[in-house]
Amino acid sequence: MSERALRLGVNIDHVATVRNARGGAYPDPLRAAKLAEEAGADGITAHLREDRRHISDADIDGLMEVLTVPLNFEMAATDEMQKIALRHKPHAVCIVPEKREERTTEGGLEVARDENRLAHFIAPLREAGCRVSIFIAADKAQIEAAHRIGAEVIELHTGAYCDAHAEGRFDDRDRELAALREMSSFAHGLGLEVHAGHGLTYETVQPIAAFSEVKELNIGHFLIGESIFRGLTPAITEMRRLMDEARG
Repeated sequence: MSERALRLGVNIDHVATVRNARGGAYPDPLRAAKLAEEAGADGITAHLREDRRHISDADIDGLMEVLTVPLNFEMAATDEMQKIALRHKPHAVCIVPEKREERTTEGGLEVARDENRLAHFIAPLREAGCRVSIFIAADKAQIEAAHRIGAEVIELHTGAYCDAHAEGRFDDRDRELAALREMSSFAHGLGLEVHAGHGLTYETVQPIAAFSEVKELNIGHFLIGESIFRGLTPAITEMRRLMDEARG
């Protein structure tokens, strides 16, 4: 894993979304992953959903074979996904909430009310050598619960902050940003590694990237969309530049 002060993980899910719209093999998420590597991504993120709406099992097989940067394997806390993760043993496993009817991940995982089950669920993953991350809201109770169950990493959900900015609700945006800042510091104080992601764009990335406690940003949908207009490599290069500028 890169020793950069702030790493960029590129999520390639929506390359697979475009491919699956026609049912063929193009565009290839593996090709996107390799381009992202060459453009400066420190890792690749892929979410294998239960309904396989974008990333497929074959994509995960291929990524494990071709990547030279770490794979962050996003998944729901199900027996099927645990078996897949234990078979591949990716560098990192990020546990996310998942509902069939949602378009995208709508919020953070409810850890505090499911603590015992999640503790037992992640134990084999940690024993297999995977770094376990929990995708949660910027909420003290959820962060404390993630710490108690043995997660090494939390990824803070930045979606509400990004949505408020996009909709011009700037007071709400600033409140969300303040909560993210406070909870990044709180989690860091517990000894958790702090990541962040969901909905980040060129306009919203720098305030989050400026948090010294945050070690990794995972960004996907915006970069894949922006690549339509400027190409994947320039899109990633610009995101990397903005992150580095914010971190100083």
